[in-house]
Amino acid sequence: MHDLPLGRSTVDLDAAARTRPGVVAALVSAPTTRVLLLRRGLVATRDGALDLHAPSDVAGATWDPEHLTYLGKDADGAYLALTLPETLGEERDLDGVPIQEDAALVGFVDGLRFSHLRDVGDALPDRDAGLATTAVALAAWHARHPRCPRCGEMTEVVEAGWVRRCTADHSLHYPRTDPAVIMAVTDAEDRVLLGHAAHWPDHRYSTLAGYVEPGESIEAAVRREVAEEAGIAVGEVEFRASQPWPFPASLMLGFRAKVAEGASTDVTVDGVEITAARFFSREELAAAVRDGEVLLPMRSSIALALIEEWFGGPLR
Repeated sequence: MHDLPLGRSTVDLDAAARTRPGVVAALVSAPTTRVLLLRRGLVATRDGALDLHAPSDVAGATWDPEHLTYLGKDADGAYLALTLPETLGEERDLDGVPIQEDAALVGFVDGLRFSHLRDVGDALPDRDAGLATTAVALAAWHARHPRCPRCGEMTEVVEAGWVRRCTADHSLHYPRTDPAVIMAVTDAEDRVLLGHAAHWPDHRYSTLAGYVEPGESIEAAVRREVAEEAGIAVGEVEFRASQPWPFPASLMLGFRAKVAEGASTDVTVDGVEITAARFFSREELAAAVRDGEVLLPMRSSIALALIEEWFGGPLR
């Protein structure tokens, strides 16, 4: 629980350097700088690691500050994230060739493999997991906040990609993180409560989860979410660990929780978010996973870590 897939990082964020004039331009010119490429929320990967490149090797890149973020540094050098335009390669001439200004970059990008962080996050080395998680989170924030929430005018990127500044009233706006609780609930028989969300594939089961509401403690959020989604009253709540979940901007706060003493274990799902839920003993869950009746969450999620902590070891 203390080495969660998307909670690993070895890079110094170097926050003090973000306000230094010309820092991004200097990093683009530095021979030891490496660039992480993002395309439509996916990260470039190769052989189980990030596919990092020297800036000089990224053919056709213009290094527009609007699409660049300084991710930090380590003993090997500095790291930048370059978010490629959503429409890259879509504009082509009558022969199907990318328009001239995009041709080199399209040719370079077409030779890369892009992966979803949810699929590869657990397999990435510690450094790469931290870099990719930060880059994906910031790219999602930039995509969703092009305008000032105060006046509606356009914003511009400053501080090496970590702040957006309104071009009209000059107010500064920072990346947001939405706290969410996720919990392995057990009853007096030490069975674990798992549910199936309406939008999941058939047979997918996981721990219950939900967002913390304004004015609410995280412990209260655990109790409210379990009551709303499964009709179960929770008593004792114990925090276990947390990890970022940048899809688009969550921080998952993991808990163990127990059904309140004397409370019913009869499950009543809300039928909207959760369409099925039940308590599993260890033997029942192991058999259901083995037989394909239950599909567990992906290994990059804290949900699987919570389930396997309760189970006492790997389940697959």
